[in-house]
Amino acid sequence: MSSVSTNEISDKKMARRALIGSTSGAIIEWYDFSLYATASAVVFPKLFFPNSDPFIATILSFATFATGFLARPVGAIIFGHFGDKIGRKNALIVTLWMMGVSSAAMGLIPSYNTIGIWAPILLVLMRLIQGVGVGGEWAGSILLSMEWGKKKQQGLMASIPNAGVGAGMLLSSAVVGLSMALAGDSFYTWGWRIPFLGSLLLLVAGLIIRAKITETPSFRKVQEGEVVSKFPIVDVMKKYPKQVLYTGLAKLAEHTPFAIYTTFLINYSINHYNVSSSFMVNANTVASFLLCLFIPLFGYLSDKVGIKRLYMIGIFATFVWGFVFVGLVDTGVSSLIVAAMLISMIPFCTMTGALPALASQAFPSRLRYSGASLGTQIPAIFAGGIAPMVCTYLIQATGTIWAIGFYIAIVSILGFIGTSKLKNYSNTESVIIDNESGIIIDSMKDVKLQ
Repeated sequence: MSSVSTNEISDKKMARRALIGSTSGAIIEWYDFSLYATASAVVFPKLFFPNSDPFIATILSFATFATGFLARPVGAIIFGHFGDKIGRKNALIVTLWMMGVSSAAMGLIPSYNTIGIWAPILLVLMRLIQGVGVGGEWAGSILLSMEWGKKKQQGLMASIPNAGVGAGMLLSSAVVGLSMALAGDSFYTWGWRIPFLGSLLLLVAGLIIRAKITETPSFRKVQEGEVVSKFPIVDVMKKYPKQVLYTGLAKLAEHTPFAIYTTFLINYSINHYNVSSSFMVNANTVASFLLCLFIPLFGYLSDKVGIKRLYMIGIFATFVWGFVFVGLVDTGVSSLIVAAMLISMIPFCTMTGALPALASQAFPSRLRYSGASLGTQIPAIFAGGIAPMVCTYLIQATGTIWAIGFYIAIVSILGFIGTSKLKNYSNTESVIIDNESGIIIDSMKDVKLQ
C-alpha cells in the first residue's frame, strides 16, 4: 500500500516538473520566435533592406519572417520522427538548443550597410534554424505536460504550455520595449541586439529545468509494449492522412488571424497612421499578458464544455470579429487600434486554449508526436507565415483594408469544416497486437471528439 502511495506521490511530483519544464521551454522558444516577429515589423526593414521603398522593404522583411514558418514542417517531420521513436524529452532538448543559439546569432549579424547582401542571407539562415526548432517544439512540449497529467484535465494540462506562446511574446515585447527606452536614438544601432543576445541566458535556464524530467507514461507504455513505430511520419500519413488534413484546417483558423492581430497590425499602424513603434510594441506586451491569462482559462473551460465544442465556438467568434476588427483599425485612432488588438485575444484564446488537446487527441499515442506536429506545423506556412504578406498585398491590390475581414472569414470557414470532421483516437487502445501472428494493428475505432 505504501508502495502505491509512494508511486502516486512520485508521479504527481514528476507531473508538476513536466508542466514546469514544458511551459518554461515553450516560453523560451516563443520568446525567440516572437522576438523575430516584432523585429521584422520594426527593425529589419530599415537595417537589412534599406535601399528598398517602404512597401518592398516591408514585403521583404515579412518574407524573411515567413521563412521560419516554411521551416516548421521540416522540424515537425524531424522531431515528430524522433519524438515518437526515442521519446518526447530527448527531442525537446535539441529544439531548445536550436532556438537559443540561432536567436543569439541574429544579434551578432552586421547590418546591410556593413556586409551588403550577406546580412539578409544570414538572417534568413538563422530564421530557418529557428523554424525547424519551433516546428519540433510545439507538439513535444504539449505532450510532455498532457501525458503526465490527469485524463480529465487534458485540455488544461495541454493549454498551459501553450500559454508559453503568450508568456514568450510578453517577455520579448517587454525586453524590446526596455531596450528602446534604454538605447534611445541608438536603438537601431545597437539596442535592438540586446533582446537577441539575451536568448543565451534563457537557453541555459531551460536546459537545466528540462534535464530533470523523465519520459512520459504514455510513451513508456509504447516502449514497454515494443510497439514503437520504425517510421512514425510514414505511418501517420498512411493511416491517418485525413486527421492530419483536418487538424491543419483547424489550425489555419487559429493561426492566420493571430498573425494579423499582431505582426501585420504593428507594421500597418506604424506605416499608415503614424503610430509610434514603441506604442505598438507596448500594446503587444499587454496583449501577450492577456494570452497568459486567457489560454489556460479556456483550456480549463474546454474540459468542462468539450474541447471540440469550445474550439468551434472560437472559430465562429473569429468569423464575426474579423470585420469588427477591421472597422476599428480603419478609424486610424491609436486607442481604437490598440482596443482591436486586445479584444482580439479573446476569440483567439478560445481556440488556442483548446487546440493543443484537440490536435493531440486526434492521434494514438504511438504516433501522436508526428501527427500533432504535422497537423499543426504544415498549415503554419499558409497561416502565420504568409498572412502578413497576404494582407499587405490585398490592401495594395484592392485599395481597402476591408479585404482583410474577408480573408479572416475564409480561413474561419475552412477551420470550421476541418474541426467538424476531426475524430478522437485518445480514448481507444492506440495499438492492438494479434497474439498469433504478432502483427501490430492500429485501432481505427472512431470516438466522438469531446
